[in-house]
Amino acid sequence: MDAITVKHVRKSFGNHSVLKDMNLAVKRGEIFTLLGENGSGKSTLINILTTISLADDGEVQIMGHPIMSDAGLIRENISLNSQTVTLDDEFTGYQNLLIIAELRLLKNAKTEIKQISERLNLTSFLNKKVGKYSGGMKRRLDIAMSLLGNPEIIFLDEPTTGVDPKNRVELWNIIKEIRDSGKTVFLTTQYLDEADKLSDHMGFLNDGKIVLYGTPDEIKKNARRFVQINVDSPNVNLVNLPEEMIISKNNKGTSFVVDERNTDICIKILVNENVSIHSVVPQENSLEEVFFNVTKIDSEGN
Repeated sequence: MDAITVKHVRKSFGNHSVLKDMNLAVKRGEIFTLLGENGSGKSTLINILTTISLADDGEVQIMGHPIMSDAGLIRENISLNSQTVTLDDEFTGYQNLLIIAELRLLKNAKTEIKQISERLNLTSFLNKKVGKYSGGMKRRLDIAMSLLGNPEIIFLDEPTTGVDPKNRVELWNIIKEIRDSGKTVFLTTQYLDEADKLSDHMGFLNDGKIVLYGTPDEIKKNARRFVQINVDSPNVNLVNLPEEMIISKNNKGTSFVVDERNTDICIKILVNENVSIHSVVPQENSLEEVFFNVTKIDSEGN
């Protein structure tokens, strides 16, 4: 049984269609990362999955429970850590945790707070007012609040935004530990290197649909691929490749990146113009390149 199942979900706001025939499956016990540009519908989807908002059409199941009929049960088994840190600066870390524990009606609140605090290395500053915490400390406390009640699925909406590199790595370790404990993590992030390091699977959301899905390695391997053609030409005017085939080129006009599918025709053009080809080098895809090309291709309608 998947942790999250989304089938043919649609959501519009007035005449603006945000989610269009959205389909997605997130496995239990994995870190799934949803990537997309600002305004692509990431927050809209999370609001639907966490019962904050209703889809206009389609089917959503959380841990096998239909969201339309079992919303109350689903809320007991999920937790949402939003982009905005929701802490009271005038309370201590412990008091912030205790509020959430009482709202969740936890029977062993003190014991669970102690365990989570130790797990996330919060104990040393738990009795200090949150207003004195650093940004990284606040994020760790915020995630700790999300873990109270032992939810099966934790939604982390850009949890490391604005966090310094050291605390960012610590948060990565915490997210991995959550996954390794058997929980499912649904993550969104602005950082593609973060998605690459953390994700078991990821999906690229564009134009209201998942346009790429897979493991980071699968996505980089199967995405549009490029080659770099390096030429030995004393006169850059001799190189007359069609502009529409050139992804990028250096200032001297001696190095060109083209779509792998156009390699043969580009080489033929260069040979016919008596341009000496120095090397043809396949380019290794990064998630950044995949992301930019996916959004570029869609905006161009190709």
